[in-house]
Amino acid sequence: MANEQDNSPQNQQGSTRIVAGQSAKPKRPAGLKVGIAAAVLALIGGGAAVASSVNNAAPSVTQETAPSGNPAAELKLGYFGNVTHAPALVGVSKGFIADALGSTKLSTQVFNAGPAAIEALNAGAIDATYIGPNPAINSFVKSQGQSVNIIAGAAAGGAQLVVKPEISSASDLKGKTLASPQLGGTQDVALRAWLSSQGYKTNVDGSGDVAINPTENAQTLKLFQDGKLDGAWLPEPWASRLVLTAGARVLVDEKDLWDGSLSGKPGEFPTTILIVNQKFAADHPDTVKALLKGHVKSVEWLNSASASEKATVINAALKEAAGAELKADVIDRSLKNIVFTVDPLAGTYQKLLADGVTAGTTKQADINGIFDLRALNGVSNGKTSAAGLGKE
Repeated sequence: MANEQDNSPQNQQGSTRIVAGQSAKPKRPAGLKVGIAAAVLALIGGGAAVASSVNNAAPSVTQETAPSGNPAAELKLGYFGNVTHAPALVGVSKGFIADALGSTKLSTQVFNAGPAAIEALNAGAIDATYIGPNPAINSFVKSQGQSVNIIAGAAAGGAQLVVKPEISSASDLKGKTLASPQLGGTQDVALRAWLSSQGYKTNVDGSGDVAINPTENAQTLKLFQDGKLDGAWLPEPWASRLVLTAGARVLVDEKDLWDGSLSGKPGEFPTTILIVNQKFAADHPDTVKALLKGHVKSVEWLNSASASEKATVINAALKEAAGAELKADVIDRSLKNIVFTVDPLAGTYQKLLADGVTAGTTKQADINGIFDLRALNGVSNGKTSAAGLGKE
């Protein structure tokens, strides 16, 4: 990176992490096991915490109440300081979203991983957020379909399992320690599901055939460099940073796990989507439509700008959001691994749900209704499919 700081984004609530100086062994004191168990219960429980927050904060959007239709005075938007969140980075930094919102004030908050953003969304601290699909699914399931709706896609691809050079196959992973950004996040679920497919057992408390330590991305880089992690399943730019800065090798490129049979787009899988609090959307449909106008413009810009222009704008936005820029080779490699699209690839969501069940971070449920793509299709004049899981 041009600036070698590893300042991590704000609001790292909910992360279970190992820090420099601690043992990389997966052993945990009893108190920590209790804390992790409580976090897991919050993830996969019956939804009391989220549903209670949603239901007590405001009437369910399924009630027959007419929306006000008035633009909101303020839209509080969350996103991450990752290249996979470039539609947010560009939309905010170039003013596409603020301009589309007009008189509605845009406030932003930067997160490190999905579960923390979901917590903020359900608590009313933000109204909409860019996020990975699995935390959105988990929130929808826990709230019995009353918390959030997916209103657009943002990015596909851009996630890899990178490991020490001496690890050459899945069979080398037994007894190793790997990281993911946060328990229940999209890369965490992908890692656990893939390990299961390779015959390994993992547990959410970090025990099992392969230990998984959910860790902040910047901390993962340092721990890998210090030899305290054997690898990590990461979104961009962190996968590229470990490869180009720390000498990691790619063991699994997630795009190779998606043959297109579910989405019609081989190699593409949802990495970043845009979701909104259902109550906010019901009260302020015009504001949600304006947000989508800015979002669509941002994605269009990303798909038409030159590689150098994209890198310059995204890097400046990353410095603002996450405290540091990326080296040219890191951002170039990152961008080559990502497709920016407003299509959330809805056909993949039943598999994403099943992977969450396999990972132990969610429960089997009906996710019909998770999508509301009507405003997106109105703004983009498109026919983005909800794959039978919502309105389009």
